[in-house]
Amino acid sequence: MRKLLILILIIITSNINAQEILERDKFRQLDNLLATPNTYRTASGAPGHEYWQQKADYVISVTIDDENQILRGKETITYHNQSPDPLNYLWLQMDQNVRAKDSHTHDVRENTIRERMSTTQINAMTPNFEGGFNIDYIKNSSDKDLSYIVNKTMLRINLPKPLKSGDKYSFKVKWWYNINNTNEIGGRSGYEPFSVDSNNVYVIAQFYPRLCMYNDVYGWQNKQFLGRGEFTLGFGDFEVDITVPVDHLVSATGELINQDKVLTLKQIQRYNQAKTSFIHPVTIANLEEAEERINTKKKQYKTWKFKAENVRDFAFASSRRFIWDAMGVKMSNGKTVMAMSMWTKEGDCLWSKYSTKAVAHTIKWYSHYTFDYPYPVAWSIDGSMGMEYPMICFNFGRCEDDGTYSQRTKYGHIGVIIHEVGHNWFPMIVNSDERQWTWMDEGLNTFLQYLTEQQWERNYPSRRGPANKIVNYMKGDKSKLSPIMTNSESIFQFGSNAYAKPATGLNILRETVMGRELFDYAFKEYTNRWKFKHPTPSDFFRTMEDASAVDLDWFWRGWFYTIDHSDQAIVSIKYLQLDTKDPVAKSNQAKAQRSQQRINISVIRNREEITQTLNEVDSTIDDFYTNYDPLDFDVLDIEEYETYRTSLSNEEKELLDANKHFYQIEIENKGGLIMPVIIEFEYEDLTKEVKRIPAEIWRFNQSTITKSYSTDKKVINITLDPYLETADIDTSNNSIQPQSLPSRFELYKRNRRNSSSQNPMQRAKKANEKINQP
Repeated sequence: MRKLLILILIIITSNINAQEILERDKFRQLDNLLATPNTYRTASGAPGHEYWQQKADYVISVTIDDENQILRGKETITYHNQSPDPLNYLWLQMDQNVRAKDSHTHDVRENTIRERMSTTQINAMTPNFEGGFNIDYIKNSSDKDLSYIVNKTMLRINLPKPLKSGDKYSFKVKWWYNINNTNEIGGRSGYEPFSVDSNNVYVIAQFYPRLCMYNDVYGWQNKQFLGRGEFTLGFGDFEVDITVPVDHLVSATGELINQDKVLTLKQIQRYNQAKTSFIHPVTIANLEEAEERINTKKKQYKTWKFKAENVRDFAFASSRRFIWDAMGVKMSNGKTVMAMSMWTKEGDCLWSKYSTKAVAHTIKWYSHYTFDYPYPVAWSIDGSMGMEYPMICFNFGRCEDDGTYSQRTKYGHIGVIIHEVGHNWFPMIVNSDERQWTWMDEGLNTFLQYLTEQQWERNYPSRRGPANKIVNYMKGDKSKLSPIMTNSESIFQFGSNAYAKPATGLNILRETVMGRELFDYAFKEYTNRWKFKHPTPSDFFRTMEDASAVDLDWFWRGWFYTIDHSDQAIVSIKYLQLDTKDPVAKSNQAKAQRSQQRINISVIRNREEITQTLNEVDSTIDDFYTNYDPLDFDVLDIEEYETYRTSLSNEEKELLDANKHFYQIEIENKGGLIMPVIIEFEYEDLTKEVKRIPAEIWRFNQSTITKSYSTDKKVINITLDPYLETADIDTSNNSIQPQSLPSRFELYKRNRRNSSSQNPMQRAKKANEKINQP
């Protein structure tokens, strides 16, 4: 029994040790972290042959009460159950409830009392804005009341009977809510008041109760909206009527289908002209016309009608203060996309020059790296924020009072437009789950933003993308860092974690790990596989490997699942040359090395203080060893060298005569994060050469590696990561100068006999005999 217990203990201990070793292996596969492939999502990262997704269609009518800043709406929603599951209820997102007084958003947010606080900060402690949806009714298509319950930012409709697979269900909702003042409360949408002329700019989103996503991964994605993790939605078709004051201009998701009712003849003519203007925008409503609308401020209302197909959401903007321009963007399929902007006069110095051209530029380059923009329009709206929706986004950029702007404002304006328009691809089309994984849209979008900014002008001051720009974040306090694979609501340092780090990681893959050709193909494959679908992180990781034949599990594990940082350091460098056995060269080199050696202080002082030694007085005590220099060569050395040369093959002689330089480099992975090793050699003639070692060099020893090289020229400096590609947080240990004189190592030759050992005096005697031979 005791032996059995011991055996069991040995087995358990062995298993524990094996598990610990496995967990320490940074190259182990991600199988235990990725979802199991199935018929919906394959092991290649592509949608499976039984992939499905839901659809929700909306017919919406909304009115903005400009006097009281209230939005009133009603909608008919038709939900298509394309899943294999019967559904007993439907979940709707009630995002406006995040501003309700009883919202958990206020409860879970920490705050402190400082010595000096603004009224806004003080009022935020006890919210007093009457926000949130007010539901008038929810009825079925026969106008009968439906049972429902509101749970904070979620609403559940209890269906009269289960909605079977393949069936659809229509119901009606009527609601209203107070529109928030973005200057006071902030938020992703709302109204901005302009006291100078008592007019408002409305940028409206999350304005209607809308279906949560139901899919094969989570079932209903009904995680509460706390303000950070954004929106997870399915696709559908929209017909939306927007009723606003008669002198407002309106921009929205989709196409305007009643131009003749809401635009002037002059505006229609200008719009048609803009369709064929591919270089410069055409102004459709100018500053003078905006001033006239502001001054007259009419009270009547009119309705703008929009239609959008296969979109996941809808948003719009409305104001009498808007200026409007547009231009066409020709796509590779021959279609023309209308790039358009609306802005206020306070931003005219920037918007009239940059906005619409930035929209067009984004459409061009995002299409280049992914797929052609599929929608008919793309709007950039002056909304004093940065927020994105299908075909429309709200951006910032205002002028100084004298009409000038700073460099930071200029590039911030262009950058935010590229970023927010870019969100049309991520997540509006490649429709990832924002509520769960912010990085899947913000990170991928920030990466393409960087590529697109660099196409705008040389040396564009991009804030994110290159590896060296993430260093300060990576070397920060680990207690305030989160892995990228952290839920959106629980991330420390949100911008750096969900935007900058993923974007940097993709840039490292493209430039350093995979190369541009392999990366670009795989990235485009991912976007085309998952456009108008719902990808997960597993689908992205698998597709990038499947389309490139590059095992990236080590990279995903380190960069996305840990907070390890990159810090490679040169520990030591050995400079060596082959021992040619040439006694003359060996003697000269050895003496040169000796001359460079430091001398002990006592030796120096003895030379200075001892005026005369005994053998300098009495030379009879001198013998062979008194003046013997072990570094001298003799005739026997020459003879042995000649014999040695005769024994070598031509290949071995060529190698000896090449006078190659050999460098053995020991490198430590101090940060823990696995990265490729990039080594730059600088030679005596000041030329440079870069050696690139794949990350797999670390697979057997993830703390220290040794790598040796032979060069034709002598190296004067060796540097790791010379082009700042690996986000190394400490470059002070990346460079070292090799010793100036080499050590020697022997060319190994099989079956070579060692010469018999002789003491120096015996050897000298034999050498003299050789010299004195007739």
